[in-house]
Amino acid sequence: MKLKDIKVSCHEGYKSAERPVGFVCEGRTYAIVEITDRWYEGGVAPGSPCLNYFKVKTADGGMHLLRYNALFDAWALVIPDR
Repeated sequence: MKLKDIKVSCHEGYKSAERPVGFVCEGRTYAIVEITDRWYEGGVAPGSPCLNYFKVKTADGGMHLLRYNALFDAWALVIPDR
């Protein structure tokens, strides 16, 4: 798995970075039309950052996996190994 840094626009609800609504990757803007899945990883053991994953569908029909690292307030596009 590879990670690519991205800029994400979020819905700010009861917490910061509650859910992504769009992102920019390599100068291209993607509007998120649906979050098809969401899960959490880590955050239980000391030193283990809480990671939030969002599987999203974009307006152009693409499916992407986004990861939010709460410890560093950083978003990344997950690129699967092939």
